[in-house]
Amino acid sequence: MVTYSPSEERYTRMDYRYCGRSGLALPRISLGLWHNFGSVDDFGVATDMVKYAFDHGVTHFDLANNYGPLPGSAESNFGRILKENFRSYRDEMIISSKAGHEMWPGPYGGNSSRKNLMASIDQSLRRTGLDYFDIFYSHRYDGVTPVEETMQALSDIVRQGKALYVGISKYPPHLARKAYELLAEAGTPCLISQYRYSMFDRAVEAETLPLAASVGSGFIAFSPLAQGLLTDRYLHGIPEGSRASRTTGFLKADQVTADKVERAIRLNELAQRRGQSLAQMALAWVLKDERVTSVIVGASSVSQLGNNLQALQNQDFSAEELALVNAILDA
Repeated sequence: MVTYSPSEERYTRMDYRYCGRSGLALPRISLGLWHNFGSVDDFGVATDMVKYAFDHGVTHFDLANNYGPLPGSAESNFGRILKENFRSYRDEMIISSKAGHEMWPGPYGGNSSRKNLMASIDQSLRRTGLDYFDIFYSHRYDGVTPVEETMQALSDIVRQGKALYVGISKYPPHLARKAYELLAEAGTPCLISQYRYSMFDRAVEAETLPLAASVGSGFIAFSPLAQGLLTDRYLHGIPEGSRASRTTGFLKADQVTADKVERAIRLNELAQRRGQSLAQMALAWVLKDERVTSVIVGASSVSQLGNNLQALQNQDFSAEELALVNAILDA
């Protein structure tokens, strides 16, 4: 049996940034397990991607209880990867999970209630085999549960030692503000806020991003490549085996519109002039904002992950380049 030994140069291969007003540094690029780590996926490939990520300084691995498919299987598979390869490296890793989306039948299996959060974190800890999560999120506001109840549950989770920090994800700005206030009053301030952000989805720029920065919360972007639309994969149609071609997953074929493809083609031309792939430029564009702590990337192969990590080699944009990006996106 070959024992995994990570690269001794791993931390020289990554940039890190402190998360909001905290002493916790996150890698500029984090690995998300939303796709390609579930029970329907190749466990060997998943293992190789986690090893490659860690070898290149990716210390943050982002989960949620419903990631799969099947829901829960990404946590179980990641727990197995940890047990078999990373037992000695737990203190070098930031592992996050979330709860709030549907996980089990009945009225308690998928909301923002104290009942759901407390049950969910216990289940997630069992699946991963962890003693604690570094970060635990309320995955969404469910439209019913008082924010006071949800934030009290998060604060209690920290006090019980089941998580070191807490965060929120996808909360509308007026409720995010309330969540920040409640967590601060409870003595467990919101470490990090997780929202969708990419060239194709800039909604957070209006309120969410500046609000998080104003209260000292870090900000981490998910779907920075718009589920693959901001890569060269869909420039000539929907290829076999891509996310949009699958029956499972969140990117549907009808989302690969002619308008988005045309914008992606023009952005790709700029990326090539910058000496980057479209994916690398799209990641660098999100990271250019000083308020963004990290971006979460998904990957289906080691080579794809390696390509994404190379975005860190060119994160600067000229004024002319930014103007061109805006012109393409606003056209």
